[in-house]
Order: sequence, then structure tokens, then C-alpha cells
Amino acid sequence: MLKKRFVSALALAVAAALTAGCGGSDPDPSDSGYDPNQPVTLDLAFWGNDVRAGFYEQALAIFQDEHENITVNSSFLAFPEFWEKRQIEAVGGDLPDVMMFDYSYLRQYSENGLLLDLGPYLGSTIKTDSFSQQALGVGVVGGVTTALPIGTNAWAVHLNLPLIQQLGLQPFAGGGSWDDYNAWMTQVTTAGAGQYWGGVDWGGRIQNFELILRANGGNLFNQDGSPAFSQDDLKDFWNQTEAIRAGVVVPQSRAEEIYPKSGFGGGLAATELTWDNFGASYMGDLGVEASALALAAPPTAKIGSKDLYLKPSMMHSIAATTEHPEAAAILVDFLLNDERVGGIFGTNRGIPASATQLAGVDLDPLSQQIYDYEISVANRLGDPPPVPVVGFGTIEEKFRVLGTELGLGTISVDDAVAEFFVEMTNVLNA
Repeated sequence: MLKKRFVSALALAVAAALTAGCGGSDPDPSDSGYDPNQPVTLDLAFWGNDVRAGFYEQALAIFQDEHENITVNSSFLAFPEFWEKRQIEAVGGDLPDVMMFDYSYLRQYSENGLLLDLGPYLGSTIKTDSFSQQALGVGVVGGVTTALPIGTNAWAVHLNLPLIQQLGLQPFAGGGSWDDYNAWMTQVTTAGAGQYWGGVDWGGRIQNFELILRANGGNLFNQDGSPAFSQDDLKDFWNQTEAIRAGVVVPQSRAEEIYPKSGFGGGLAATELTWDNFGASYMGDLGVEASALALAAPPTAKIGSKDLYLKPSMMHSIAATTEHPEAAAILVDFLLNDERVGGIFGTNRGIPASATQLAGVDLDPLSQQIYDYEISVANRLGDPPPVPVVGFGTIEEKFRVLGTELGLGTISVDDAVAEFFVEMTNVLNA
């Protein structure tokens, strides 16, 4: 909710920043004036806590030993305060040289000229051979790379293995059609006899709608930020999920009783579709070890399609106003690629997107599970969709709320579609 509050204010702040002329130009590395014998000072900002700050301190000690001319001043805040401060800095043209970045804000900062074009440094100062093409594509806005992923996530089906075993059934095998998944959930719900259900209503997550659009060659939004789907597309999707709301998934009224836990986290459902890194939260909610959980590939609307993609857990960007682009690129390369950094952070910033850095990580059982899962779906990973539109969080939340209302039976599919398009249009035109 805090993230969504910043969107309108940030839009005004960014506009003011540009009016004031503080959006920087993209320097050419050959003109950067970087001299390894001349002292350089960089500001690095990230969000997190004292534990993450300690990891950065260790990593930066190694970096500065090897780059004695570069002094790095680091600072951190909790996530909401981090973006509040960036908003103020955007107005004053004083963003940190290097920033941890969140996918939700990437389009807004990029389109307003606040982030450096990393293209001139890719493959040279910033090594890219350890990244997959899918990972490299997630930080591209308008054909320009303005961020690189620290770690990645993929959409997945989470399974509660003890519950499935208790009901005498086999785990969902993954893949197959949506009808196959619904049929499996029906078996679980029948065996659960009113106490347990096969899954959570997947019609309330916009990512499942996105998955179906991608299986048919589309996306939620076009590169210019306009909607890439019609009202009929959304109507078909919500009509498709009507059947599972009729007794197959956790009833919405029951889900409301255990909120903020989900039906899966509350121990009522055998499966749930969400990002693969939600396992730690589920372990806490259910009070189980990683071995009690498993990941499987989501169903698909078209076998053989490239409907899945890697989403960055967090990213690194460089301010367009930096006076030391080459030195900043050297720091970004170190933070993303160095194997020793992987050993220091482990999976604190997610499973590293760089294979080189991943080699230094000692994966815990849950992280190993996520890593193995992403390897298993490699043949389904397609090009990432366009970077989320400004205000995507608001749009996603409206989709969820309408899904809840559909589950409660307080709105029709036609009315839900109409209401969603009104909200989306307002957000996109704000």
C-alpha cells in the first residue's frame, strides 16, 4: 500500500525535476574522463536492514581494496523511506550514483531521463556473459537498458506436500492445461471433505491472466504502456474461472476469515500460484520446513509456448546525473558479478541472476528448491514483458479486489470487467 501512495507524488516530483533540467544526459565511456589514478567518490543507496548493510560493508571493503581510488559512501533505509528519499532527490537532481532499484519504479524513472543508459558499458565494463538473455531483457525501457537484475523470480505453483499426502493423493505434476490443473484441484477438494481445498482462486491474480495472454503471443501492456488486451479477453478469463469458484477452490468467505494469510498460507489449500520466492513466507505461516513445500510449473494455455518469464527481485541502476559513470559501472559490475559478493550475501538479495555470482552462494534448502525450479522451466521462459506501467501496483490491486468480489458473488463478470477498465484507464491517464 505504501508503494502505491508514492506513485502520484513521484510523478509530480519527476515532472518537476525535468522542468528544472536535472535529468542528465548519457555519457560516452570514452568521454567519461575516468582515470584509475585519480580519486573518485560514489554514493551507493539500497533498502534493507542492518543485516544487509553488514553484507554491503563486507563487499565494499573488498571492492575498495582493489580500487583504491574509488571511495564508496553507502546508505540504506527501509523500503518506503528509501523511495521517499529518492523522490526528493529526483526533484533536486541529486540521486545517488548507484542505486538498488525496484521494478515497479523503473519505467517512471527511465522515461523521465533519470537513469543512465547502461548500453555503452554492457559487455565491457559490466560483464554480461554470465546473465541469460531473459535476465538482461528485464531492465530495458524503450529499447534502453537502465537497470540490471540482482536476482530473479518466476511464476510457480506452490505445493503443501504433507497435506496432499494426508489426503492420499499425488502432488500436482506441473504443466498441462488449466483444465488439467482444475481437475486435479477437484480431486483434492473432494478428498478434503469441506476442510481442505485443491487451491486458491487463481482468477484473482493478474499474473495468471498475463500467463494466458503470453501463451497466445501477447502481454498485458505494449511497449508504450497502452493495454494489450481487450474487455472481451478479460471477460473470457473471468468466465473461465467461474467453474472453480463453484466449490473447487477455497471459498472466498472462508479466505476472508484467515486474511491476511492466503488460503495456502493458512493451511486450507494444497496449492497456490504466485512467485517462486514466496516459500519463506509460507514456511513461516505454516510452521514447516522447506521439505514440506515444493514447486511445480504452472499450467499453460498453449503447450510449448514461452509464457513464463523471469522477474527481477531487485536491480541496480546508475543515476543519469552521475559525474563518474565509468566508476559507477565498475561498482555495478562488482556488485552483480563478483563471486565473493555472492558468498557474502548468499540469497539475501534473491538467487543471483549472474551465474558467476551464483557460484559463490551456498544455497540453503529453500533457495536450492527455487534454483532447481527455475532451471526446470528454462524451456518455457520467454522474453520478459515490457517494464510495468506507472501505477501498475494500483491496477494489480484493483484486479485482486474484483477477483475477491467475484468470489463473494457480489459482482457479475460483466460489471467487474467494466469497473476494471475504468480504473485502469484512470491510472494510465493520470
